[in-house]
Amino acid sequence: MIEMCVNNEKVIIREAKKFDAKALIEYLNVIGGESDYLTFGAEQFGRSVEQEEEFIVNALNKENALFIIAEVNGKVVGNLNFSGGIRQRTAHVGEFGVSTLKEYWGNAIGEELIKYLITWSKSSGIIRKINLRVRNDNTRGISLYKKLGFLEEGIIKRDFLINGEFYDSLLMGLLID
Repeated sequence: MIEMCVNNEKVIIREAKKFDAKALIEYLNVIGGESDYLTFGAEQFGRSVEQEEEFIVNALNKENALFIIAEVNGKVVGNLNFSGGIRQRTAHVGEFGVSTLKEYWGNAIGEELIKYLITWSKSSGIIRKINLRVRNDNTRGISLYKKLGFLEEGIIKRDFLINGEFYDSLLMGLLID
């Protein structure tokens, strides 16, 4: 668990728990409408509370997965989900997604979530590479990932289709020693 202060509010970063499922779904349905950089829109997350509970429990039971949240006064304001490969040959590498509520953008919560992932990966004894994909016009996100050591690795053409318009994604990766 990590604590930080944002606008005189205590932010706690911790592993997600089964009981967080309902709050996470509410959070995800809100952030889907706050950014077109996510893989889903407003109210498009599409999991029931029971499905989210199962997803959280599965992540907690895997040695190469991490599911963390940032909360303020018990309210979810950010999350990061990382999952490594399911087979022996790919268990060492995984991909993550990260988000924060718009009202908390620019306060380093996303950065702290990613730093937590990097620290966890280094101590895991399993994870040797962290991958991500980011819309190639998300300059703030790309800048943050580069600041944390991620390198550009390639482009996926037409990866997103939003309101009839295609967007490419940038593949980025961080080697874990």
